[in-house]
Amino acid sequence: MIRIDAVRIPVFRRPDSIQIAATRGSPVITVIYCPPSSHCRFGGHYAHVVGEGGYGAVVAVVVGGLLASAAPAAAATRSSGFDDWSCRPSSTRPDPVVLIHGLGGNGPGNFATIGPALAAAGYCAYTTTYGQASAIPVGGTIAIADSAVQLTAFIDRVRQSTGASKVDLVGHSEGAFQSLYIPKVLGYSGRIHRVVALAPPTHGTTFAGLVNIAYLLGARDLVGQVLTGFGCPACNDLITGGPAVARLNAGRISQPGVDYTIIASRSDELVTPTSTAFVAESGVHNAYVQNTCPLDPVGHVGLAFDSDVTQMIKNALDPTHPGRVFCSFGLPL
Repeated sequence: MIRIDAVRIPVFRRPDSIQIAATRGSPVITVIYCPPSSHCRFGGHYAHVVGEGGYGAVVAVVVGGLLASAAPAAAATRSSGFDDWSCRPSSTRPDPVVLIHGLGGNGPGNFATIGPALAAAGYCAYTTTYGQASAIPVGGTIAIADSAVQLTAFIDRVRQSTGASKVDLVGHSEGAFQSLYIPKVLGYSGRIHRVVALAPPTHGTTFAGLVNIAYLLGARDLVGQVLTGFGCPACNDLITGGPAVARLNAGRISQPGVDYTIIASRSDELVTPTSTAFVAESGVHNAYVQNTCPLDPVGHVGLAFDSDVTQMIKNALDPTHPGRVFCSFGLPL
């Protein structure tokens, strides 16, 4: 029997196998799917595999041509991460964060800045692409009510995976509207702790502005194919007086037990008037970016990629430990 003692194997992408020699002159040992940052034990052998990933659980070893297999090993868990389903919230960040993209966008692209920043701040953050009318990766174009059902299923998946009773919602544009709509209209307030909404068309906006958002957040050619082939039910829902807007504004928007922060930009030329974002109710904190950073020209799309807005989001998620906001110049789109 050959024993491998504290062998370290860097793993930065999923390999078919990793071959190492236990000691000089010993047989080659092949470790297959050994999860990073864990001890893989099989009979008298073990290896300590380190690196980024979390690729799974099946471990096998070939020693001198003989195969010895082991029971699946548990994937390493983390207390922070972006779209890392092994993440388990810490006691200081107990609520996972669900990130909801805007019209015409997709989850990973819309939150390429905010998602990793929240993970670095200690959160388990997750996103998805919802509301696709076809296989084309353009999200959020179907009816608001139908997208909301998809999002509640995703929220429940995050809660089940992490063991958390509640999540925080961070939404941008249509996603920000959904972060207000879901707790009220779908009765999910008991599963939501905090809402941070970036420029939601709360009280409706113009159809032209919504179509422009879709083109700017998504790939223009792909968005054009979707809008031409399937239309934009979400656009009809979100115009001033639209059905989803009417449902959201029928009575009080904010719900008991949910903490709300709405952030908008005075330079937003797509969701207009800019004040349409705000909810004038107790328990809702409304703020323009320019209240803190008066020279920041950030526009509607730029809100999702602006470093000072990202810090404002983190402060809204953890108001008892606010960090300093260093003002920047966001994209004026």
